[in-house]
Amino acid sequence: MQSTKPSHRLALFATFFALCVVVLGAFTRLSDAGLGCPDWPGCYGFAIWPTTSEQIAQADALFPHAPFEHEKAWPEVVHRYFAAALGLLIIGLVATAWRYRRVPGQPFKLPLFLLALVIAQGLFGMWTVTLRLWPQVVTVHLLGGFATLSLLWLLKLRLENRTWAPPPDPRQWRKLKPVALLALVLLVCQIALGGWTSSNYAALACPDLPTCQGRWLPPMDFGQGFNVFQEIGPNYLGGQMDGTARVAIHFTHRVGAIIVAAYLAFLLSRLYKHAGGPRMRLQAHVILVLLVAQLALGVSNILGSLPLWVAVAHNAGGALLLLSLVNLNYRLSRLGSW
Repeated sequence: MQSTKPSHRLALFATFFALCVVVLGAFTRLSDAGLGCPDWPGCYGFAIWPTTSEQIAQADALFPHAPFEHEKAWPEVVHRYFAAALGLLIIGLVATAWRYRRVPGQPFKLPLFLLALVIAQGLFGMWTVTLRLWPQVVTVHLLGGFATLSLLWLLKLRLENRTWAPPPDPRQWRKLKPVALLALVLLVCQIALGGWTSSNYAALACPDLPTCQGRWLPPMDFGQGFNVFQEIGPNYLGGQMDGTARVAIHFTHRVGAIIVAAYLAFLLSRLYKHAGGPRMRLQAHVILVLLVAQLALGVSNILGSLPLWVAVAHNAGGALLLLSLVNLNYRLSRLGSW
């Protein structure tokens, strides 16, 4: 039995739209278009990128240090407009939540938090440009996008009003709650590592598998690789770290992938063993498929020297895997009353 609260469909659409924004952000970053527009919020002083020869000449005169490149400008502009449209959708969710705030069970604080988060995302988007791709800002901006996506999905779930049948053994499901929560925490840490790897251009630091540069333990500089207090430089496009620092970042991300995969395999074994119905078993199937796809995409990134669309798909896969764990944790929390 299911009945939905007002704005359920809007929340669902906003979640899909946020996924598009995350994918566009990944495409922009991985195609080295993060500075495709050297100014903010415009692009070379225009509402969109320059299109005529006169406009391009004007843009080059205004920004002689950053000559106009069409293939880098348009992804940045499209990403900005999609992000702005997502902000309008979230404002719509807040307005609807305020209108129906007296409806029992209507979330209100969550839409407000989402609005604050998307405003912060706009600021980090600006700082990404003005601070010239400073890795700390780029990584936080990426995490903010994933957080926005996850919270929109959580809002969609809370607006569903779905009734769940009690599981056959409620005690087993209660024991699964901390296991699933730790899986979510580990995945978020791995996504953060992936963001740090990307923002420091360390994805190709280890071009071979299963070794790294022909060694099981190559020379690594963890101090420089994970120095989050590095100063703001003139331009981080292409990265500024030494090779050993990038190897340390890549190697850590690779080890993290093994840990997360092993733990998710453990979680899946528990889910399949204690699945109380077709819906929970379906969630286990989805997590398994997404996990296998993520591992395959990660391996393809290394062996194929980071093909653009494979790398973008790897980002999208991480987002979907995150949503699947948010979904699982929410369902388990709803079962907690039995």
